[in-house]
Amino acid sequence: QVQLVESGGGLVQAGGSLRLSCVASGRASSMFIMGWFRQAPGKEREFVSAISWTGSTTYYADSVKGRFTISRENAKNTVYLQMNSLKPEDTAVYYCAARRFGGISSYIREYMYWGQGTQVTVSS
Repeated sequence: QVQLVESGGGLVQAGGSLRLSCVASGRASSMFIMGWFRQAPGKEREFVSAISWTGSTTYYADSVKGRFTISRENAKNTVYLQMNSLKPEDTAVYYCAARRFGGISSYIREYMYWGQGTQVTVSS
């Protein structure tokens, strides 16, 4: 079983920055494809970013490209999401997700494991 625990959310003013962390525990978790998703109130969960298990390949939603950076430290079983130039529309619960097989993906249904989420609120 794989467990994912997110941290780093909070309240920030527009234009500010936050760094989210996700620690994975479980067998071979450092070899998983990792992704970040978010869900705003009244909206469906959406893809934000994903990273290959080596960290060599990353993928971003158009809405965050150039502002967010995903990275990972396999020795710590941790994936990060550095969020800069935050906007009020980035307000959401951010979820870490993992998939064991295949390449990086933006599809929710392809991720087997999910964290509980961390709230990010951006004030205008």
